[in-house]
Amino acid sequence: MIHVTRDLLTVLLDHAAERDPAAVSLQLSATRAGEFGVDLGFDPQTPVLTHFTLADVGGSVNAVFGVDLGTPAGRGRARFLSHPTGRLELSKTDDLAAVVIVTVPPYDDDSVAAFDRAGDGIELVVIDAVPPEESVPE
Repeated sequence: MIHVTRDLLTVLLDHAAERDPAAVSLQLSATRAGEFGVDLGFDPQTPVLTHFTLADVGGSVNAVFGVDLGTPAGRGRARFLSHPTGRLELSKTDDLAAVVIVTVPPYDDDSVAAFDRAGDGIELVVIDAVPPEESVPE
């Protein structure tokens, strides 16, 4: 089972619809349930997908030095993919991660599913919760 916030899923589906017919591949990051400041009803250590990283963030440094600066430390074990002309499943050419969320047109709640890297389905649980605010230290 994988948890994702309603707001993140809405943004991801909207982004896929806007990019159609081009495919989307975004890295996702999680926040531990215990950091939300409210009881979500499951283990506080449970990761909840809350953020995404744009595909080209840190690309120049990665291309030159092979260091991925676009992924926050300890995050990025999930991906969001769109298959504009494909099926709601993983394909051999997909960017894989421990968890992959795939969507197809019309890019709504009924056209999205989660998979492990082997392509087996995982229950996708959408939660209505807002992650804690983050700030950059001065």
